[in-house]
Amino acid sequence: MFRALRHRNYRLFFSGQIISVIGTWMQSIAQLWLVYRLTRSSLLLGLVGFAGQIPVFLLAPVGGVFADRHSRHRIVIATQTSAMLLAFILSALTLLEHIQVWQIMLLASLLGVVNAFDIPARQAFIVEMVNGEDLINAIALNSAMFNGARILGPAIAGVTVAAIGEGWCFLANGASYIAVIVGLLLMTVTPRERDQRVASGLESIIEGFRFVVHTGPIRALLLLLGLVSLTGMPYAVLMPIFADKILHGGARGLGLLMGSTGVGALAATLALAARRGVRGLGRWVLYASMGFGASLILFSFSRSFLLSVLLLLPAGFCMLLQMSSSNTLIQTMVPDALRGRVMAVYSMMFMGMAPFGALLAGTIASRLGAPVTVALGGATCIAGSLVFGSKWPALRVEARQLILAQGMSSGEPPEEMTGQVDALGSRKTAAP
Repeated sequence: MFRALRHRNYRLFFSGQIISVIGTWMQSIAQLWLVYRLTRSSLLLGLVGFAGQIPVFLLAPVGGVFADRHSRHRIVIATQTSAMLLAFILSALTLLEHIQVWQIMLLASLLGVVNAFDIPARQAFIVEMVNGEDLINAIALNSAMFNGARILGPAIAGVTVAAIGEGWCFLANGASYIAVIVGLLLMTVTPRERDQRVASGLESIIEGFRFVVHTGPIRALLLLLGLVSLTGMPYAVLMPIFADKILHGGARGLGLLMGSTGVGALAATLALAARRGVRGLGRWVLYASMGFGASLILFSFSRSFLLSVLLLLPAGFCMLLQMSSSNTLIQTMVPDALRGRVMAVYSMMFMGMAPFGALLAGTIASRLGAPVTVALGGATCIAGSLVFGSKWPALRVEARQLILAQGMSSGEPPEEMTGQVDALGSRKTAAP
């Protein structure tokens, strides 16, 4: 389950990220609560979420070109350092009691710009830290670390905000970046071969989009991910309203609700980490997206705090399972020369659609209420899953050919992968 940790670079990356991501989740929860405390407005919660994530949608293609043309290692060092500085600025403004909503939106937007370059580079960099045989395990462990932090970060943030205020959460997040930056600086990275063709930035971006559009399995996975991010993921933006007005849990309740989602997500990552091949992952994507939608609908009807916490367990499990399974399948199908650009489109679908969803959810919630908004999002996720399920069987053969092609490009694929991929294309065995 932890075989990717035998690679030194990945160990350094993983150990630093554990600390950093806890801080990230602390800041995320504290920022939500700070905006809600200052405004009591669901619309402004949505606007801040929009401001923080719209840069990913707009600039991720540029970040993908950078990731394919330059050192992904150096890009990640630069983006993590920039995120650290922004966290310190936010903490200073909050602790000095000069913070205003427009400042939060500006800093969130700047962090979104950083993420537009960080996410494609960091996702593509994983392949440089481990070999192909351990890629699935590395992606799963990365998700396990992220969601383990989702359990601790919100819980710590809830207690900290209630006791001494949001600013200390922002300060802790800034300090947490030191660990990941040190880990990155200690790595020994072998320069990879890069595409020597001279092409303009626009041509490179178009090449990445063309590959996604004309590659059926990747297109289907990304479209479903984008739909779920647009309609389902914004439930988190509305969580302060559930915690305060509906479930009467306050800041501590917000931390527990978000932490519950993390517990479910962590369970999903452990299940994925135990896998050694791609067999069945397509079905996991289908069932997980349907389960996520159903969990959101049930959560929207709950008026019991304990029941709501329990219902967020399967929501977190299914959300993470869909995201990580899609990531794994895409990473095994895409050639390395296009990896940064394809992962940029992945970022656009996963995080880039979220700002539109946050804005839409905030607008609908201001008119119809948060519960109705979350229920509508869950129903849309289920509908999208059914469409994906009807299309996926016809795309399995193409997926099999792509995975075999990428295995052969770096040498003969391991026997285990060949067997798993053969199962992918066979209608007599479980498909991915």
